[in-house]
Amino acid sequence: MLIQFGQAFHDYIYDVFVAKFDFWLAFGLVAQLFFTARFLVQWISSERAGQSVVPMAFWFFSMGGGVMTLIYGIAKREPIIILGQALATVIYLRNIMLIIKNHGRGSKTLEN
Repeated sequence: MLIQFGQAFHDYIYDVFVAKFDFWLAFGLVAQLFFTARFLVQWISSERAGQSVVPMAFWFFSMGGGVMTLIYGIAKREPIIILGQALATVIYLRNIMLIIKNHGRGSKTLEN
């Protein structure tokens, strides 16, 4: 039974990541890497500051990964991805706008 599960798992992974590999899969993986990088940037910045901070780079990685994931969702006709990323992208853009606006006023909102 364990051998059958192992073979089924192997077949699934092969089908998803090898047999179906194309431009859009590669694009989607890069989008996900951008999106994941935002958490690494936030974690490193927080560790350096000794407190939880959200650096500007977090929002740029969010925006880049979000837009790329939205494009992927549109290309693949995935309504859940389209709806989720469309709204999230608006939020990322608005946060970037607020940070830039407040930075011009001398606020310490802008990190690194």
